[in-house]
Amino acid sequence: MAEIEEKKEEKKRRLGSTSKKPDMTPMVDLGFLLITFFMFTTSFTKPHIMKLFMPEKNGPTGDVGIQNSMTILLGKNNEVYWYQKELKDLKANDLIKTDFSAHGIREIILNKRELAPKPEIFTVIIKPSNDSNLKNTVDLLDEMEITQNPRYALVDLFPSEKLAYENTKKAQIMKNK
Repeated sequence: MAEIEEKKEEKKRRLGSTSKKPDMTPMVDLGFLLITFFMFTTSFTKPHIMKLFMPEKNGPTGDVGIQNSMTILLGKNNEVYWYQKELKDLKANDLIKTDFSAHGIREIILNKRELAPKPEIFTVIIKPSNDSNLKNTVDLLDEMEITQNPRYALVDLFPSEKLAYENTKKAQIMKNK
């Protein structure tokens, strides 16, 4: 009888040592199937990019000149200044202030291009100042797309433009006092 009791104890130990947790293998398989299903059926967002226009090989060339171009300066607090004059003759009074409205810079660009001797080579020169923000630069690039003006350039301010811009800011401060 002693032998029989030992066997029962061994069976009890074996039964007690088995795990009572469910098998998770099918659950993991199902998880991976769901992940792959959603990855294949999800449409990923496409980045919004602007087309970069490069000069055409046999396209219109020549001297752009003052009448076929305009320069736009971006200031702080969403200020936009433009001029259409020789750089060496630029003064603070030559900077004309406008805004980003439809009747602001957009209308000016369209009018200046229409009045240009060669509208096909009309070029807008965009010059953000140190006071401007990225949003204003992007807004102006959007205006280039809206006005369908393929010829534009982002350029740093020249010293004479910085001086004219600074003098314009000083004049506005004095006016506000």
